[in-house]
Amino acid sequence: MQSPKVHIYTDGAARGNPGPGGFGVVMEWVGKPYRKEFAQGFKLTTNNRMELMAVIVAISKLKNPGTPAKVFTDSKYVADAVNKGWVFNWEKKNFANRKNTDLWKAFLKVFRRHEVQFQWIKGHNDHPQNERCDELAVMASKAKDLLEDTGYKA
Repeated sequence: MQSPKVHIYTDGAARGNPGPGGFGVVMEWVGKPYRKEFAQGFKLTTNNRMELMAVIVAISKLKNPGTPAKVFTDSKYVADAVNKGWVFNWEKKNFANRKNTDLWKAFLKVFRRHEVQFQWIKGHNDHPQNERCDELAVMASKAKDLLEDTGYKA
């Protein structure tokens, strides 16, 4: 795998689980002074859905197929699902008895277009980009015009 051209930092938040939620993304191009931030809030969702949604949105922003990227997430749920191969086994079993199937299917679609590595980082540990993602996610969850998380099922 090539060394990453983009570092992606993601975080998700929910105020109540379920409750209003949001995600935050910071993307930095390696060796270039180019940085982008994204955030979105939802009326009713869960923390895990927002963690995963952040990753999907970020990877979707990569324009060139095959782009090498590294995702830094404080979500064990997301990092372990990929790094330990769980999501690929879930897919083989058609996601039987799994939560967030809609998002995992969307994830696999964008994940396979690029060369994406995952690295878990400890949350709330003074990591500047992770702290910024957390700020963005919390702000998004408190915004006035929250979207409907159409895939969320209580």
